[in-house]
Amino acid sequence: MTKPNRTMALVEALGVRIASGQIAPGSYLPSETELEHEFGVSRTVVREAAKILSAKGLVTVRQRTGTRVEPREKWQWLDAELIGWLSNGRISHAELLAFAEVREIVEPGAVALAALRASTAERETIMGAYRRMEESQDDPVAAVAADKEFHLSILAATHNPVLQSLRQPIESILDAVFPHTVGAFSFNLENHHAVAHAIMAKDAVAARAAMEILLRETTRFLESLPKSPMKDATIG
Repeated sequence: MTKPNRTMALVEALGVRIASGQIAPGSYLPSETELEHEFGVSRTVVREAAKILSAKGLVTVRQRTGTRVEPREKWQWLDAELIGWLSNGRISHAELLAFAEVREIVEPGAVALAALRASTAERETIMGAYRRMEESQDDPVAAVAADKEFHLSILAATHNPVLQSLRQPIESILDAVFPHTVGAFSFNLENHHAVAHAIMAKDAVAARAAMEILLRETTRFLESLPKSPMKDATIG
């Protein structure tokens, strides 16, 4: 394994431990010597991994005292890797709802822009993703893939570079949330239909309203899920 790969493997291993609460905020990572022995890496790799985790807001490297895990409110919550680590470590109910809230803030505005700005080809891509959702109701894997394409295609069609730059974190949020909302797929399909047709009609007001309804239903479904299967953690 090359040095960059060893570094990223260590970053991921520590990131999952931090995100899952195995290493709690306020506590310290194992010492450099301990990490060297556990992972079979050099001290340089350990220090590079700590720098990457620090850039994500997860830790602060302190001379003499060690590397301390930061409070959760200091983490870079839109970092795609962090979102993946949260899912890997069994995402909490509170975290799912926090991501749902972000979607409710971002996506209605994005779809309004997409309704006004999407090219003909982009509108067809969005509608095509919706049709695949319809056809995949009995295939959860295909349905989730089509659903993700639907939402990401809308983001791309905003032609807003700031919103488009959110593609990776939004995709990671969808990857985190969708496995928990498969049970909501069928009854929320009609809301996707309303969004798609509003985009085709270039009706920004209707598109925003339909997306707000769609995401509200998703949030309600998440709120109804039992909390026990997921780790008991809170945001902030």
